[in-house]
Amino acid sequence: MTYANRHPSCICVMARYVFGAASAFTLALCTTQSVASESNPAERIDKFLAEGADNGFSGAILVSVNGNVVLNEGYGLANKEEELPFTPDTVISIGSVTKQFTATAILLLVERSQLSVDDPVSHYFPDLPDNKKNITIHQLLTHSSGLPHSIGDGDFDHIPTHEFFSELFNGDLMFEPGERYGYSNAGYSVLARIIELQSGMDYESFIAHNLFGPAGMKRTGYTLPHWDDLVLAHAYQRNIIDRGTMIERFKSDGAVSWNLKGNGGIHSTQNDMYLWYLALENNTVLSSELTKQLTTSYIAEQESGDSHYGYGWAIFTSDRDTQIITHNGGNGAFFHEFLWLPDDKAVIIFSTNATSQQVERTWAIEKMLFNASFQPEPIIENVYQLVFDFMAQQPPAEITKLKSILRSHYESEISSPTVLNRLGYLSLQFREDKQWAVEIFSFNSQLFPDDPNVWDSLGDGYRANGQKAKAIDAYRSAVRLGSRESQTKINELTDAGVR
Repeated sequence: MTYANRHPSCICVMARYVFGAASAFTLALCTTQSVASESNPAERIDKFLAEGADNGFSGAILVSVNGNVVLNEGYGLANKEEELPFTPDTVISIGSVTKQFTATAILLLVERSQLSVDDPVSHYFPDLPDNKKNITIHQLLTHSSGLPHSIGDGDFDHIPTHEFFSELFNGDLMFEPGERYGYSNAGYSVLARIIELQSGMDYESFIAHNLFGPAGMKRTGYTLPHWDDLVLAHAYQRNIIDRGTMIERFKSDGAVSWNLKGNGGIHSTQNDMYLWYLALENNTVLSSELTKQLTTSYIAEQESGDSHYGYGWAIFTSDRDTQIITHNGGNGAFFHEFLWLPDDKAVIIFSTNATSQQVERTWAIEKMLFNASFQPEPIIENVYQLVFDFMAQQPPAEITKLKSILRSHYESEISSPTVLNRLGYLSLQFREDKQWAVEIFSFNSQLFPDDPNVWDSLGDGYRANGQKAKAIDAYRSAVRLGSRESQTKINELTDAGVR
């Protein structure tokens, strides 16, 4: 039974920081007052994520074992502005999990004798350069083609079809085809185009008719489903910046770019992805022989050999010596992961619209499912959300208290200058009060006094805040440490009359 978006009462077991009588800031790890059964892994997982929702997690989980769905829950909000809860029917981008649909579609064409995985791409693309002619479909499927990760300017760069593939095939290879593994979104775009050429249908129509239809999936696709009456998850970058939905972009553009088609960007729901699992498990869309071919380990992803790539799937061995067939995908805000555990007759499907290292916990959930003694680290508020919450509640004069919180509980995040530097620029971009950015950049310069980029950023903070003399001093510190860019900024300010 699903109790979507529950908000349990909690007992805070970490520090509570009080700033005067009227406001308080809590850095809390919460435990529900009703204690989950230690012998019931579904209850433990639910409790873990429900507590995480109190600290910023939003998303959904579906766990099925032996054909029984033991947990199917939503947590937090899919749309903060409208306060719409995240449920198992919330629509979310599944990112690179799209690749398994492309791989399955290719094998469906193999089953229909319309192509072979040993075919060279020159069968489908004429006049290729000699070093590309013998790239095979198998190499595209296993990321061993040598083609680059991507071309163009991001997911929404709408390069015309002929131009896209001409630029791709006339560019440089990362390595000789078949030599090793090298993840390539562009390679899966080639596969999507081959599906179109061999089937006579556009990519989305082919997979909708031949994969999603037989599986019963009515809420999966790019543009074909009727999205208007469904709850679409907004993407919250670092859980602070609302990036809206990708479907809005698809509608606005009127098309899906080749930078996404076949390799990423498809939207679905937890319930639809469970139907996909059942379709694979029950050989609804592919024969058992071809499903085995889909999920065979072909090439090591790293030199260690800890994981291998199949066709649109990564293959691992669990610490219980069982097989894990998986893929994840994300874009910095959306994150989706699909763990298929065939030896256990189990599947874990996980989604979030506010990704961070804190909330990407699918593998911890796998351990919780099979190990009653495993205790995952709790989900705490990510550092970006914490700092932005603090800045919203407190004036810049309270920087000393923020420093104390960061040093006490986020030591790893501030062990390099990257996080604070990024927070400073996010503050410049999204907050009217620019003094907070100055305080954050200044803290970073105290932690990393020998980093020229840190001083250059501090100069940018002062400059944005109208403090030109202090900006020049910060830029001069950066120049002394080797920054040429900072000298250009000094020249700009001194030319404007500041000495």
